[in-house]
Amino acid sequence: MRTPRHDPFEQPFGPRGRRRRRGDFPDGAGMPHSGRPGPDGRDPREAFHGHRGRGRGGFGPGFGPGFGPGFGPGGPRGRRAGRGEIRAAILLLLAEQPMHGYQVITELAERTDGRWRPSPGAVYPALAQLQDEGLVEVSDDGGRRLASLTDAGRAYVEEHRGDLGTPWETVAGGRPAHLRDLRKGLHALGDAVEQVVRTGTAAQGEAAVEVLDRARREIYRVLAEDPADPDA
Repeated sequence: MRTPRHDPFEQPFGPRGRRRRRGDFPDGAGMPHSGRPGPDGRDPREAFHGHRGRGRGGFGPGFGPGFGPGFGPGGPRGRRAGRGEIRAAILLLLAEQPMHGYQVITELAERTDGRWRPSPGAVYPALAQLQDEGLVEVSDDGGRRLASLTDAGRAYVEEHRGDLGTPWETVAGGRPAHLRDLRKGLHALGDAVEQVVRTGTAAQGEAAVEVLDRARREIYRVLAEDPADPDA
């Protein structure tokens, strides 16, 4: 994919400006890859993610769809979000901190494990509408458009917080919030494993497999514990 010569998200909010193709985001969403094979001569992305083949190569089938619903691109997607949910999500996110439009998109994707990644065509008109209502103000941030709540916007969120709910959980199918932390931990572990795949020696690879095996057994031990009796 060709890299855009400018960041299309620097343009003012609203329907005007160059239309972008689906998935044409300025920041790559994939895992960085140097183009060099790993110690075993394979593409490390294949070894880690398990895109091709099975067997003993790399670290097995990877942490993708095989990890169950929601832990990879094979997880079920939530239902389609309505305009009211996009509006509510933007207000709640901006109540936490000012954001660029692209940050709103990526933050919602992160909070829903990729199940809800609204398009710019949904987010930017919603931001423009909130700006017209006096709930959001837009300032220049190094050539980019930074959205934040006005005093009226903050008062609106506080007054209607119960009505706004948590739209990212609703759209994602009611996924408990704690699973986001679990998925982040899984990704952090995956990053460490990939470094071993890319640069580790055979001995380091064997040691990493032992660490993963211990972690697997510890997780099963946690599941076997009685949550009502943590000292058991």
